[in-house]
Amino acid sequence: MITKDILITDLIKSYPDAVKILVDNGMPCIECPSSIKETLEEAALVHGLDIDKLIRELNA
Repeated sequence: MITKDILITDLIKSYPDAVKILVDNGMPCIECPSSIKETLEEAALVHGLDIDKLIRELNA
């Protein structure tokens, strides 16, 4: 189960299909240097995304 605390890099490694969902939701820079230390929640905030909606889609 994907949670808001997962690091973007760990998310991509563990769930490669998540990349499309992230990009489709407006998070195009998933491989930028800050993603190494950034959680899914932090990235969602930076990009103005609804973290709860994003988690629901990722876990569907």
